[in-house]
Amino acid sequence: MARIALAILILGCCTCAVWSVNDRLREVFSWKQLDFAFPDQKTRQAAIASGEYVQENNLPLGLEVWRDKLFITVPRWKAGVASTLNYVSLGSEPENRSPNLIPYPNYEQNRLAHNMTDRIVSVYRINVDVCDRLWLVDTGLNDVWGEAFPVQTPKLMVFDLNTDTLIRQYTFRPDDMKPDSFFANILADTTKDTCDDAFAYIPDLGGYGLVVYSFASNTSWRVKHHFFHFDPLSGNFHVGGQNFQWTDGIFGVALSPVKEDGYRTLYFHPLSSTREFCVSTHIIQNASIASDSYYEYKVLGSRGPNTQASGSSLDEVTGTLFYTQINKDGVGCWNSFRSADEYSADTNHLVASDSQTLEFPNDLKVDKTGTLWVLSDKLPLYLYRGLDLNETNYRIFNAPVVDVIRGTVCDIK
Repeated sequence: MARIALAILILGCCTCAVWSVNDRLREVFSWKQLDFAFPDQKTRQAAIASGEYVQENNLPLGLEVWRDKLFITVPRWKAGVASTLNYVSLGSEPENRSPNLIPYPNYEQNRLAHNMTDRIVSVYRINVDVCDRLWLVDTGLNDVWGEAFPVQTPKLMVFDLNTDTLIRQYTFRPDDMKPDSFFANILADTTKDTCDDAFAYIPDLGGYGLVVYSFASNTSWRVKHHFFHFDPLSGNFHVGGQNFQWTDGIFGVALSPVKEDGYRTLYFHPLSSTREFCVSTHIIQNASIASDSYYEYKVLGSRGPNTQASGSSLDEVTGTLFYTQINKDGVGCWNSFRSADEYSADTNHLVASDSQTLEFPNDLKVDKTGTLWVLSDKLPLYLYRGLDLNETNYRIFNAPVVDVIRGTVCDIK
């Protein structure tokens, strides 16, 4: 009942939303360009004058929900990003569909000029666990698409959302990284009874590995496997009239509910691939066997042609695994309960698709209330050609999971 009540609160606060062309998702926020809640107008003007804030260079990428906060990341793809970790309120001013982003935990900590150990340089995707903690990886890179200047070593950060306090900061070990390492995602693994024994799984899309972090021992290890690499036949993309080739490896990660043995299944896929894979967390949580258990990693199957996916998220109640469909301007699903023995084009379904509003769906999450959230941001145009600042470029959608999957092969009924 608590889950239903909170879902009503979150969906109800966005009564201004308009329905997109695809009627399974509704658009709740949109922006032509991003702006931020600076401490004051003088600070904003100073940031513009110094080049610390170049508005057109700020692109939203990752999202996550906790109570009445919708977290939105703005990685430092280009110079001039004002704040990389932010949120908007879901409980106030619902009539404002293009709100300013509020830096989290504050503006100063997100500034490059804040030369302190708790500085946050550049964050891509984030995760909130059931213990009310926000997990993230700070890549430490500024102007990635330009000079790619390393400001600091990549690190993991964990915030207590009830107190807005940084409770854990862990700098990656040299052995965790390769020369081409790039950490654009993170997934926390815990229950309400195991908060102090949590794990985090961090895909390395550039170095083709998985970094596992133990909260209890405050240490990490790198996992290797062939399935973490990209598929050379799936590296060609067509989005928004832009053709490009990417070689991103392991990218999307999602977890099943806890099984009888106390562990979960980790579902994962490279970005440049159309296949889904899985492995028991029993394997990857054990550093001594994680890289030496080849046959414990399974190929689930293929979604079919042109089904490359970035982010993914699993709803534990229905067993539905959602994933973005970047070549199809949409969102796909597969039900891990109903179709546990078959992962194919027949058991996967495109539940949402819109070439205008869902151009490059970059991230999605199922929150604790059973609501699916999706962010689209036209990333390829931003990187290769530049965006039309007179058009709506960034959008966020949501809908109850049960409504999204109703009547599809992902429906549990």
